Amino acid sequence: DVVLTQTPLSLHITPGDPASISCRASQSLLHSDGNTYLHWFQQKPGQSPRRLIYKVSNRDSGVPDRFSGSGSGTDFTLTISRVEAEDVGLHLIFHVVPVFVKYTWPV
Repeated sequence: DVVLTQTPLSLHITPGDPASISCRASQSLLHSDGNTYLHWFQQKPGQSPRRLIYKVSNRDSGVPDRFSGSGSGTDFTLTISRVEAEDVGLHLIFHVVPVFVKYTWPV
């Protein structure tokens, strides 16, 4: 199994300052299809998680450009260039491996 370690576990940031969260995987997350399925989510109090970044560095629609993702292999970073008060919440990492099922139909 892949183990993801996020650091730091908490941040105390003044609005307007930059912030970054690092993630280290216990093994390379590069999939055999050439993609890296490492995603960053934000969960605000009382709300469901919202995906910010997918496949390492791609911002979801509507996500402010102050959020960016980078990294490869085993080391990844979520960066907020200028923290705003609305950014408070949990920032979570997920590694989701796609499963491709081949069906063979009877002839």
